[in-house]
Amino acid sequence: MTLGSVSDPPLRRGSDYARLSRRISEAGLLARRPGWYVASGALTVALFVGGWALFVAVGDSWAQLGVAVLLAVATTQVAFLGHDAGHRQMFRRRGPSEVVGLLAGNLAVGLSYGWWVDKHNRHHANPNHEGEDPDVGAGALVWTHEQAAATRGFGRWLARWQAWLFFPMLLLEGFALHVSSVRAVVGRNPDGGFRTPMRHRTVEGLLLAAHLVGYLVLVGAVLSPGRAVAFVAVHQGLWGLYMGCSFAPNHKGMEMPTAADDLDFLRKQVLTSRNVRGNRLVDVALGGLNYQIEHHLFPNMPRGNLRRARPIVRAYCAEQGIPYAETGLFDSYRQALAHLHEAGRPVRS
Repeated sequence: MTLGSVSDPPLRRGSDYARLSRRISEAGLLARRPGWYVASGALTVALFVGGWALFVAVGDSWAQLGVAVLLAVATTQVAFLGHDAGHRQMFRRRGPSEVVGLLAGNLAVGLSYGWWVDKHNRHHANPNHEGEDPDVGAGALVWTHEQAAATRGFGRWLARWQAWLFFPMLLLEGFALHVSSVRAVVGRNPDGGFRTPMRHRTVEGLLLAAHLVGYLVLVGAVLSPGRAVAFVAVHQGLWGLYMGCSFAPNHKGMEMPTAADDLDFLRKQVLTSRNVRGNRLVDVALGGLNYQIEHHLFPNMPRGNLRRARPIVRAYCAEQGIPYAETGLFDSYRQALAHLHEAGRPVRS
């Protein structure tokens, strides 16, 4: 099994989704936007490279904690580029998309592109579907009463208070992503086969190693040990927090279909997704993921077109009588935390 990019949705002639897709296509919103990505990519790379240049210029100073905040933002923005490459929003061809994804993910961020594509494919195919979507599988957090009831020991205590601990736990998400990436590259099943399918396993491993060595050598060369530890903690902690805060509003607290639900592609994607209202600053801050409904319906749509697709999709959902969830950023967090609190109710009883 090999993976190239995040899967595009099935298109069935005459279906509700097919009619919406024709409207979107006729509006020209599936066309690639190379100029937009050249400008956006150049600004993102300039922020990322400029942040590290500032790091070197500042030298061994506690002012580097402020630089760490800037680099956490820049690192997340680079990760958004890797996300878009995985969906082939930049290029139709797999090759250029993989090059951007490997450079942005593995080398710049330290996040395995192949692992993410495999995981994200399964999420897009069955969003919020327990047992199918890895984003709602039982782990550090639980998403259903059944998952909560199955916890033991420290996991049970964590499930009890997870709504209160959610944001503090996100400070560890960056480190967890690095660990998961390494495990995906080297991890094997009992039969000897690799657990995670990857097209370029050796390249991914080399790029991850180059990222880790380059990161630690640069930080160690510029900062004293105590300041180096503080810088890494702030940079990686805030990167994980930013990443988590960008993805948390999208599905948490929305419908969680089961095998008994018979939903077509359109309803499966819309009913499990939530949009976040806001201006263009919100678009940039969340990497376009605030248009989660449009993104899930048309994952290869360029990020810059999602805002224009929103009124078409919203009007079509109204025609079909399909609820279209949209709220403000802070209310989206409130809903997500309320869901986490409710999921942990069995272990508080």
